[in-house]
Amino acid sequence: MLTKKGKYGLKALVDLARLAPGETAFVTEIAARNNIPKKFLDTILLELRNTGILRSKKGPNGGYSLSKPAAEIRIGQVIRALDGPLAPIRCASRTAFETCDDCADPETCQVRLSMTEVRDAIATILDNMSLDEFVAKENRASELIAGE
Repeated sequence: MLTKKGKYGLKALVDLARLAPGETAFVTEIAARNNIPKKFLDTILLELRNTGILRSKKGPNGGYSLSKPAAEIRIGQVIRALDGPLAPIRCASRTAFETCDDCADPETCQVRLSMTEVRDAIATILDNMSLDEFVAKENRASELIAGE
């Protein structure tokens, strides 16, 4: 499940993806536009900067911006950076695998095998969806609502 941290991080990235090239936004602006607690957003944006998804600039013309074009930022990468592995349970994770305490044989465990399929399906979608596609879906939804 996507945590609030992941959700707020995605909302902030959508906000930043809408900026003109070279433009930046302060944390307070992003927080206000998206109804995100500023202190929590500070932590989220710092993590995204530390993973190379964002860059920041200090000073009166400073703020945050995307470190690369939105078309090159994958949603799966963002969620992993903020929330960790995509697998619904640890024993189905590729990067953070842990055997369950109650499992006699992880290789034949039906729960693990099924959750591995779920992980693969989630990863396929999120790793193939770019931030600009994510923004475009929101824009299309807004246009449909406005056209009713």
